Amino acid sequence: MASRDYYNILNVSKSASQDEIKKAYRKLAMKYHPDRNQGNKDAEAKFKDISEAYAVLSNPEKRKQYDMFGAEGFQQKYSQEDIFHDFDFSSIFKEFGFGGRGRGQNIFSQIFRSPGQGQHGGGPRFESSYGGFGGQPRMAKGQDLLYELSITLEEAATTTQKIVAYQSGSGQEKVSVKVPGGIQTGKKLRIPGKGQPGFNGGPKGDLYIRIKTMDHPLFRREGDDLYMSREIKYSDALLGTEIEVTTIDKKTIRLKIPPATQSNAKFRLKGYGMPHMKGKGRGDAYVQVTIAVPKKLNKKQKNLAKELSETGL
Repeated sequence: MASRDYYNILNVSKSASQDEIKKAYRKLAMKYHPDRNQGNKDAEAKFKDISEAYAVLSNPEKRKQYDMFGAEGFQQKYSQEDIFHDFDFSSIFKEFGFGGRGRGQNIFSQIFRSPGQGQHGGGPRFESSYGGFGGQPRMAKGQDLLYELSITLEEAATTTQKIVAYQSGSGQEKVSVKVPGGIQTGKKLRIPGKGQPGFNGGPKGDLYIRIKTMDHPLFRREGDDLYMSREIKYSDALLGTEIEVTTIDKKTIRLKIPPATQSNAKFRLKGYGMPHMKGKGRGDAYVQVTIAVPKKLNKKQKNLAKELSETGL
């Protein structure tokens, strides 16, 4: 099943309300319904697309999953049968003025049945071009779960084991999660088979761990690089000095500040940033120097400042 943007198909925004989605589908269904487009294959294909989009976006749980995993991820997880499970064409068509229950089921059969598909056993078995639909209940994978895990920047800087406790259909569960060093906020870790129980003997869903890195009082992260600010005295900026800085992995480094350092100058500490999640090595750390200007001067400092001014400083 090709990846589809359901919001674009219905021409609605991602923040659209259920009422807006329903109105959009009604308008398009009226335009592309087979009763109004006899023999028009393009209209039939369009009607399939808008019906699929509406089946997902009109269902709060399916819409949540679609928004969470995106079009490609959702359609890897949901088959055509899953998408139309519990979707009542008959009531929708009746509400839109296309006839009652029998007519809705007939349209459903015509549109979503493979060419040449006939009767199977004691009743109709509808098939779509995407795979089986209708008939006897099939096994289905359980719903995936999403858990947001907050970690410190120090934990993100090294491979860490975390214990996650969460609720599933089986009650409270705990799982040990290996969080790789260098992981960034928003990244997801997949734990197979730790989601909701399956249906009709189907496998359990998966557990997705979404990482959120907490703000740090000293470091600011950009990609795999880290930035920190340090303040030095005005005289140190003029004459040069050495300062001690602590890295994310608690190492102490003496950084030489050369004479005539300008405010907001940056100094690189190569290889002292975050580890690369993929591949070897680490990013860099940067120390940004700001110059402290005293709010008040004593008499001696004022005299020295005047002397400096007279020399052109």
